[in-house]
Amino acid sequence: MPSEAPAITISELNRRARALLEQAFPLLWITGEISNLTRASSGHWYFSLKDDKAQVRCVMFRHKNQHLEFVPANGVQVEARGLVSLYEPRGDFQVTVETMRRSGLGALFEAFENLKRKLEREGLFATARKRPLPAFPRQVGVVTSPAGAVLHDVLTTLRRRWPALPVVIYPTPVQGEGAAQKIAEAIETAGRRQECDVLILARGGGSIEDLWPFNEEVVARALFGCAVPVVSGVGHETDFTIADFVADQRAPTPTAAAEMVSPNRAAIAPHVAALSERLRRAGARTVETRMQHLDHLLRRLVHPGQRLTNQAGHLAHLGQRLKSAFHRRLDERRFHVDRSESRLVRRRPNVTVLGQPLVTLRHRLHSALTQRLEMHAAVLGRLEGNLGHLNPQGVLDRGYAIVQAQDAQIIRDSRQVRTGDSLKITLARGEMEARVTRADDGDGSPL
Repeated sequence: MPSEAPAITISELNRRARALLEQAFPLLWITGEISNLTRASSGHWYFSLKDDKAQVRCVMFRHKNQHLEFVPANGVQVEARGLVSLYEPRGDFQVTVETMRRSGLGALFEAFENLKRKLEREGLFATARKRPLPAFPRQVGVVTSPAGAVLHDVLTTLRRRWPALPVVIYPTPVQGEGAAQKIAEAIETAGRRQECDVLILARGGGSIEDLWPFNEEVVARALFGCAVPVVSGVGHETDFTIADFVADQRAPTPTAAAEMVSPNRAAIAPHVAALSERLRRAGARTVETRMQHLDHLLRRLVHPGQRLTNQAGHLAHLGQRLKSAFHRRLDERRFHVDRSESRLVRRRPNVTVLGQPLVTLRHRLHSALTQRLEMHAAVLGRLEGNLGHLNPQGVLDRGYAIVQAQDAQIIRDSRQVRTGDSLKITLARGEMEARVTRADDGDGSPL
């Protein structure tokens, strides 16, 4: 018989079982009802998830459960995402939970995230497009349900902070089927009328299902296209909706939204009183200054006849000064002209004396030029005669001729030709061709 496999320890068995479970089951979502929930002093949660036929032990460690947006309790139906595993020391089959949500909300959360990513890509959440709120609005609009306590809280806050601030209510249902379309229509109406400087979108707290109309795309589009700045005051401080991201400002509560859009009378009143006192003092100083100026003007005020007499005397004085200045200036100019004339007379040249050397130079230049021309004419004549003696045409005119071979080479020696060669003969007038019938070398020997 073959030998049996060696036995393994319980620890090894559980370790292998845990490894097989974690490899076979990746992270997955399971749904069930919470039971036997225990919160350890370490912050870890231990509980079971069960349905009508089975249950499984679960653990959720502190660094995971502290990020949940709700507090679970026994009997609550949830969806948990976790890793199937085995607790080796006791051999307990369990699920290590990574995150958890209330059952049935998974589709809503997924729709929320999908719409959020879509609108963010389109720029509906861009900070650059968000408008500042007016410091002192002339009128405030409120989009909310007229039947809820939210409207009472908003109006009470506005009346307490700034009683004179007019409020326009755009009534709309804020929960239930068709509420999103009604909310969008109310926002569009407020934007179209533009009778308010700022708009409050308000609703009290509730579950994600109750707040879902504010996560609808039609409401987000209406907020984006609204011509009036909008403050979103939907739910409690921990609640976030798509409307919060699109609105120009988000308030943690409807009451906080009313505080954001309205001036604080209690804080502004002392400042206004101080400004009023400063204005009163400035007005009093201005009146006193104007009164002193008026007294000064009254002292300067004289009869028109007296003013004309004074002006006439002043004009006569100016005329006398002008006449004296004119004559003084004229005398100065005359003196300057006389002095310049004397200097010109002294420096005027004697044209007759200075012109005599010029006449002498002109005669000398004419004689020198004539001699130079005659000398060059004689040289030119000699050169012309020498050139005539060297001119080949003159030689030809004396009966000589130029004999050339067919290649235009001048024949100087009878040995350059042979009997039968054609020659070109250039005379004083005209040319002719000849053929050699006899040639000798000068000694009588034929070539």
